[in-house]
Amino acid sequence: VYLYKNASSPKVSKSNTFTDVKSNAEYASAVAWAVEKGVTTGTTPTTFSPDNTCTRAQILTFLWRAVGSPKMSGSNPFSDVKQSDYYYDAALWANSKGMITGNTFAGDTPCTRSATVVYLWQNAGKPSTSYGGNFVDVNSTSAYAQAVAWAVNNGVTSGTSATTFSPDTTCTRGQIVTFLQRALK
Repeated sequence: VYLYKNASSPKVSKSNTFTDVKSNAEYASAVAWAVEKGVTTGTTPTTFSPDNTCTRAQILTFLWRAVGSPKMSGSNPFSDVKQSDYYYDAALWANSKGMITGNTFAGDTPCTRSATVVYLWQNAGKPSTSYGGNFVDVNSTSAYAQAVAWAVNNGVTSGTSATTFSPDTTCTRGQIVTFLQRALK
């Protein structure tokens, strides 16, 4: 279970934290923000699982919730998304924003750093940003180059080193809520 769905789900505060989120963890304030804003909950009442890989369904659900959970209408274009899936409305929303196209959603796909910044950049309205070519692993003609530049320029994330972005590295739940908090501040 990736999202704990219980009306008595824990709120994160200085006095009540998840057992796997130390108060000095880089993502601690982002976890608190995400829970307090209703973006996500723990994977259980006492754990957040910050080191678990975040999936496409999770990040797009988190982002959809962070922007107010807009109600979607229209037909479902995805053959692999059922109305009973927790991410049903998020998937339709992502499709309406051009984040996921085609007839499959592939919700269990691990979310990469490049996909994450693209989703956040698209949500921001795809602002035009020039890529300066700082990372050897991001070609200026790649589909995510502008999104990488936008994310770096706006403090959403930086490279994994001075010369690499690591676009194919998968993101954890802790990283995703941190990126979301920074992008939506």
